[in-house]
Amino acid sequence: MIKLYGFGSSFGLPDASPFVLKVHTYLRMIGVEYENDQNMANLQSSPKGKLPFIDDGGQIIPDSAFIIEHLNAKHNIDLDQFLSEEEKGLAYLIGKSLDEDLYWCIVYSRWIREDTWPIAKKVWFDKMPFPLRHIIPLVARRGVKDKLQKQGLGRHSDQEILTIADKSLKSLSAVLGKKDFIMGDQVCSLDANVYGLLAQFILSDLDNDFTRMAKAYPNLVEYCNRMNQKYFVN
Repeated sequence: MIKLYGFGSSFGLPDASPFVLKVHTYLRMIGVEYENDQNMANLQSSPKGKLPFIDDGGQIIPDSAFIIEHLNAKHNIDLDQFLSEEEKGLAYLIGKSLDEDLYWCIVYSRWIREDTWPIAKKVWFDKMPFPLRHIIPLVARRGVKDKLQKQGLGRHSDQEILTIADKSLKSLSAVLGKKDFIMGDQVCSLDANVYGLLAQFILSDLDNDFTRMAKAYPNLVEYCNRMNQKYFVN
C-alpha cells in the first residue's frame, strides 16, 4: 500500500501544507488506498528535503506533481481526458500560477504576520522539548523570511501582499463561476491543486485578514465545502 509522508493535521486541516493536502485529495479522487504518515520529522528523510513524498512498494516519489504523474501512469488514470488541449493548457497554467503566487501568500500569512505567527508557532513547535521549542522556531522563521525575500514576495508591504492574494482569489472565483468544479461539472486533476490551496484559507480555523478575504468569495467557499464533503467527510 502507498504511504504518504506529510507534516500532519493542524489548523483544522488534514495537513497544513497545500501540496500534501493536494496529494491526499488526489488519492481520494482516484480511489487509491493509502496510509498516512504524519510527522514534521519526515522532512529529514525526504529525498528533496520537502514534503510530500510517497513510498509505493519501495519506490520513493517526491514532489506532488511527480507523485500524481506516477499514480496516473501506474493506474492508467486520466482525470483530464474530458478536457480539450486548450483547457488542459489553461488548467496547467492556473495550477502553476497558484503554486508560485498564492502559496507564498499562505506562507507569509502564517510565518511572518504577527497576528498569526504566535498561533502557528504554538501548534507546530510547542510539543518540542525545552530548549528546542524556543530555538527551532526562531531558526525556522528566519529561514522562511530569507526564502520569501529571495522569492520576491517578502520585499512587498503587508497591504501589497494582501492585494496580490486577493487578485488570485478574485481571478479563481471568476474562473470557477457557477460551475461545480474548476473546469466544469466533473473533477479534473487541477481540482486537487486548487482545493489543497483554497482549503488553507477557507477551511482553516485560523482567523486573519487572508482567511477572511478568501471567505468573502461565496463560490469559493461553496467549492471548498463541496470538495470537502465529497472526499473527506465520511
